[in-house]
Amino acid sequence: MKERKSEVKRKTLETDIEVKINLDGEGKSHLETEIHFLKHMLDLFARHGFFDLEIKAKGDIEVDDHHTVEDIGICLGAAIKKALQDKKGITRYGFIILPMDESLVQVASDLSGRGQLIYKVKFEQDKVGSFEVNLIEEFFKAFSYHAGITLHINLLYGKNAHHIIEAIFKAFGRALDIACTKESRTSDIPSTKGMFD
Repeated sequence: MKERKSEVKRKTLETDIEVKINLDGEGKSHLETEIHFLKHMLDLFARHGFFDLEIKAKGDIEVDDHHTVEDIGICLGAAIKKALQDKKGITRYGFIILPMDESLVQVASDLSGRGQLIYKVKFEQDKVGSFEVNLIEEFFKAFSYHAGITLHINLLYGKNAHHIIEAIFKAFGRALDIACTKESRTSDIPSTKGMFD
């Protein structure tokens, strides 16, 4: 099996991001960003998806966190797309319902090449600490488009914003791990079209 690893760099006037990922890792992460809540969530994503993940991210957080959060999503999506290579022999679909205390989240992913986000999550709080919870949707929009992944994220129920977001990132990791897993019964592209588009 080819190593499913990649590296993506993105430097703009607003951010400087570097992402490395190994889809067949052990859940190890090394994350450098001043947005500590997002760092915690990405660590959960890597650990529960068994991805080895390295991120170095600097951005204009003196303005706000938006540009950095969005650009990390862009780079992570691009890195996963690159690491998947031709997608031959993958499972393609991943789905999980995951609890976190009082919260229950459903995440489904399709590695179809058609990036889109369906996000049905409402929060009772605007922030977790200093982190604005509306940035979670911006992260996943950027990720799904640049990864070419259709991603459905649904909050079934829950109250605590921290628990909801934690459940989302854990479920995101597990669902993506399932979708990326090699299917032993075929080495073809899992599409009747013979390609993803």
